[in-house]
Amino acid sequence: MQNRILRRAGTLVALALSTILLLACPQHTKIGELTSNPGRYAGKEVSIAGSVVSSYGALGTGAFEMDDGSGRIWVISQNYGVPAKNAKVGITGVVTQGVSVAGRSFAVALRQTSKPHY
Repeated sequence: MQNRILRRAGTLVALALSTILLLACPQHTKIGELTSNPGRYAGKEVSIAGSVVSSYGALGTGAFEMDDGSGRIWVISQNYGVPAKNAKVGITGVVTQGVSVAGRSFAVALRQTSKPHY
């Protein structure tokens, strides 16, 4: 009887820890979903993950293009640096429409709000 109670308590503790870990990890949104339905995400903070296709920056500010296999999006980075080409990263930022950077205009971009996750 006591062993059964201890096993059940252990199972509940494991379940609780698993839930906490899952909630702590950001849920990644597919880039294709962001770019095909930008109005749904405009002004909202989302997390994406993928590979850096190209990057441009200096002194901690710049932009880089990410690809997750479902699409591509430009990320505007201020004070977080710009990852190198081919780097695999997770990024959190606010979806912004109608962005211009260095003379280039982007219909949809992600304005980075925290350090990248490598």
